[in-house]
Amino acid sequence: MDNLNHNNNNNRNNSSRALSGFIIAIIGFGLLLNNMHLNIPNWILSWSNFLILIGVFIGIRRNFKGVAWLILILIGAYNTLDNIPDLNFDPSKYALGIGLVIVGGFLIFRPKDSELSFLKSKARKKAKFDFDGTKSDKTANNNDIIDVMAVFGGSTQTVYSKNFQGGDISAVFGGADIIMTQADFPETVSLDVTAVFGGIKLIVPQNWAIKSNVTALFGSVEDKRSHVMPVSEMTKTLVLDGTALFGGIEIKSF
Repeated sequence: MDNLNHNNNNNRNNSSRALSGFIIAIIGFGLLLNNMHLNIPNWILSWSNFLILIGVFIGIRRNFKGVAWLILILIGAYNTLDNIPDLNFDPSKYALGIGLVIVGGFLIFRPKDSELSFLKSKARKKAKFDFDGTKSDKTANNNDIIDVMAVFGGSTQTVYSKNFQGGDISAVFGGADIIMTQADFPETVSLDVTAVFGGIKLIVPQNWAIKSNVTALFGSVEDKRSHVMPVSEMTKTLVLDGTALFGGIEIKSF
């Protein structure tokens, strides 16, 4: 079972890294085209299409769970249509109605994942989706696996599990604070972290070693612990995989 979980984590991390690289390559290609002064309409290289790209990125990474990715795509699509000058169509008249129909239809007809339901009932994972930019959610997470998403909002969670198995943390135009000072695991655990125009703060014990495999593009990963123990005294290793795109990931201790 441990080998199976390890292989699943490796496959997830590899696919996330490949997808992150693909998104970064597309952004770089768009910047190149923009600087080559080609006759490309401005709406093609607009921020709204970048928002659509982020939505697709999150949807694929999270197996299209929840509606966060869909809302990002809808917001981006609305602004892209609104910026097309020769389009004889006013999206503002129909945006709200069409958006509600799409989101409602997705919630009604989306296929049920029996395996995911089984894992949720067994591990009782929690996912936080917060779209209110002024609201911060604070919850206690007693589970072995965490699944956190903060989109245009904030999420604060405390992990108490003594058999912590890692998980997935995403902050898109928002922030996520994960307190793990009371968590424990045998030797090594992996976290998949994604910060896109947002920030992730990980509060960990002093005796945890941090190994970062995060791809940082106009972003950063910083270990800001003031008193880090010698390597010989560190008995746990937290491995970080993922992407920091115009965002930051901080590691701190109380």
